Amino acid sequence: MHSPVLVLKDSLKRESGSKVHHANIQASKAVADIIRTTLGPRSMLKMLLDASGGIVVTNDGNAILRELDLAHPAAKARSHLSSSGIRTQDEEVGDGTTSVIVLAGEMLHVAEAFIVKNYHPTVICRAYNKALEDAISVLDKIAMSIDVNDRATLLGLVKSCIGTKFTGQFGDLIADLAIDATSIVGVDLGQGLREVDIKKYIKVEKVPGGQLEDSGVLKGVMFNKDVVAPGKMRRKIVNPRIILLDSPLEYKKGENQTNAELVREEDWAVLLKMEEEYIENLCMQILKFKPDLVITEKGLSDLACHYLSKAGVSAIRRLRKTDNNRIAKACGATIVNRPDELQESDVGTGAGLFEVKKIGDEFFAFIVDCKDPKACTVLLRGASKDLLNEVERNLQDAMSVARNIIKNPKLVPGGGATELTVSAMLKQKSSSIEGIEKWPYEAAAIAFEAIPRTLAQNCGVNVIRTMTALQGKHANGENAWVGIDGNTGAIADMKERKIWDAYNVKAQTFKTAIEAACMLLRIDDIVSGIKKKQPPGAGQAPKPQVETEADADGEQILPD
Repeated sequence: MHSPVLVLKDSLKRESGSKVHHANIQASKAVADIIRTTLGPRSMLKMLLDASGGIVVTNDGNAILRELDLAHPAAKARSHLSSSGIRTQDEEVGDGTTSVIVLAGEMLHVAEAFIVKNYHPTVICRAYNKALEDAISVLDKIAMSIDVNDRATLLGLVKSCIGTKFTGQFGDLIADLAIDATSIVGVDLGQGLREVDIKKYIKVEKVPGGQLEDSGVLKGVMFNKDVVAPGKMRRKIVNPRIILLDSPLEYKKGENQTNAELVREEDWAVLLKMEEEYIENLCMQILKFKPDLVITEKGLSDLACHYLSKAGVSAIRRLRKTDNNRIAKACGATIVNRPDELQESDVGTGAGLFEVKKIGDEFFAFIVDCKDPKACTVLLRGASKDLLNEVERNLQDAMSVARNIIKNPKLVPGGGATELTVSAMLKQKSSSIEGIEKWPYEAAAIAFEAIPRTLAQNCGVNVIRTMTALQGKHANGENAWVGIDGNTGAIADMKERKIWDAYNVKAQTFKTAIEAACMLLRIDDIVSGIKKKQPPGAGQAPKPQVETEADADGEQILPD
């Protein structure tokens, strides 16, 4: 016998083969179990302690996965896979994150039996992908188109999306906000396409205090700033002419340490005078256009402030770039980089009112009553910070749903009806599939029932009875609209109860879930305990955080 050869280091653990599959499946079932109870209108909330010791209370699948800290590598991979899956889910369609996890967990659960029987994972994956294609084609069959401009239908749809969320109890309020906001920002691309950019042009301002009922969508924008000289500048201007700058209105300092040597005392006065004249020049170039409001992203010196207030112009300085973009969209101004390039066309005249209001103990500037705003702010009021955060998460989902419908106006039934129909059709189809792939295909069909089953569980009705009744109703793929009313657990017609889902949310949910499941099934080896190679003596350097422009919104504004 040869002496054993060490290939892997001692410190490495290597698991391979079916052991890994079982571990993966267990891990993903565990994650799915955590999230399972958050599906449907009768959902529970989860309380999570995040890394910094803060508490998050939510039932948004995406938020939970982001906060969970998992020990098992597969669970970690699972949450990474699913969270990358869910991130696509969240970014593509914005809703259905919970369903993805539940579905993927169920898909893996039914695959376990085949792995025990020594089926090859690729066979299972092939069957699953076939099932996915057929599922999507069933969706196409049962989807129905709607008219985007019919507000009542839209409302029903968005409501069924937030019905499953914490804010469901505030009924139409959030749905209204979401629809208003998305219909304001929608831009027609021609050919009947509409582009709605939620991230960029809808800003959610959370202001603690007041009640939720005070929330609203502004026909314009608001931001957390006051005018530069509160006593001297107007705080309320009707039909303001707005100029947006991206340049400082102050004297430029020298690049590096500049020394000016002055021989005579008078030269000092000349130097100061030059600085003053420079600023006066800048201000005159701006005042030529008779603005009422000047907003700059950079600084604004006392002197410039004086010239502007003398001319009766209000000024706001150091505004965030993202906010400035929104103001430009809302009132039709153009952001100018150098005051000497200003043209009449750059002045924004679309706004009806500029006003600074005090909410709580902070000042907020409002630019509202715009003629045809292409950006807006959703003002959320609420008793506590936690409540506001949760409402904001729900609002994001609701806006995404509204955006999806505007982009692709097709509906499928909610309440588990779609999944049951898909399941029934796949079961029928599975009998015509030949060879070894038939069984996993059928299992995938059964796995789709996880969603209605979970809905029934969360309502606390007799699950087996309800499921049997539903399966009976769906047996031949007919009455596709029968599902579970998530509030009472009764079997009902989803058309009458107005419980809908957006077509592309459903399609994306199925795709993401099955792809995540296949990916986890394909893993057959886990090598853990790999240390990063480090040069001797080097300590661990913290990883620098890279900020993107999208983060800029969430940040606290530094005081001037």
